[in-house]
Amino acid sequence: MNKLPLAKRVQILSMLCEGSSMRSISRVTDVSINTVTKLLVDAGETCLALHDELVRNVRASRIQCDEIWSFCYAKEKNVEKAKAAGEDAVDVWAWTALDADTKMIVSYFVGDRSGQSPIALMDDLCGRLANRVQLTTDGHKAYLEAVEGAFGGDVDFAQLIKLSGDIPEAHKGRYSPAECTGIRKQKVEGNPDLKHVSTSYVERQNLTMRMSMRRFTRLTNAFSKKRDNHIHALALYFMFYNFTRIHKSLKVSPAMAAGVTDRLWSMEDIAIAIDARAEPPKKRGPYKKREKEAVA
Repeated sequence: MNKLPLAKRVQILSMLCEGSSMRSISRVTDVSINTVTKLLVDAGETCLALHDELVRNVRASRIQCDEIWSFCYAKEKNVEKAKAAGEDAVDVWAWTALDADTKMIVSYFVGDRSGQSPIALMDDLCGRLANRVQLTTDGHKAYLEAVEGAFGGDVDFAQLIKLSGDIPEAHKGRYSPAECTGIRKQKVEGNPDLKHVSTSYVERQNLTMRMSMRRFTRLTNAFSKKRDNHIHALALYFMFYNFTRIHKSLKVSPAMAAGVTDRLWSMEDIAIAIDARAEPPKKRGPYKKREKEAVA
């Protein structure tokens, strides 16, 4: 079976994490688009497993949570008009929980904006933390039930509620959010320190995601066609962000700052982990030469 050299796979994985589209990667690296897709799937599955295994017993003090919008195949409002729209044609939300001190993504979940998605995020987050934390979310009401169900009373929880004005008449019908006219900090559970009730770091992380993954770019034709590939791209990006990318403020990777690892990972480490996780090729049956029939 033909296999790309390690250096070529590292190049493709790096480009996937630096905002290049899959077809541009195919052209630059001179490989098939199917090869790029196969590597993305393998990388995504491996990174999901690595995150689940390594990001455990995290000691944090302040966690910020937020959600970021994207879509697969077509925006939800355009699905009815889209040609050959399947089950994956839907708005997709990536829910993230970030450690405000180390900037590490502790937990993430890809789903819709219903109440089930924050429940899944909070259940996963609670299982990864080693101590009581102060938790801040935006004013989305679904967080209230999700945090209560996951943490009970063992959390200092507050919400940062943004107050918005009217959308200017000239901006209506375009992507232009209403102007934020103020905020309100609201205690929900425990005794959160209002000085640290903020979602600034996780919202800045949302911007980093849009800059680092082509499929998150707004107002372009860049988007995911399959939900599974969208999840795989996120898993690869979060592994890259947590373990292999040096944070400019911290001077180390977020995972190193959080004490999850004692070294800076390279993209080669991820490529090698993909190989280690791959199933060994199946053995072929014995080859038998056909016996030549005797000529009469």
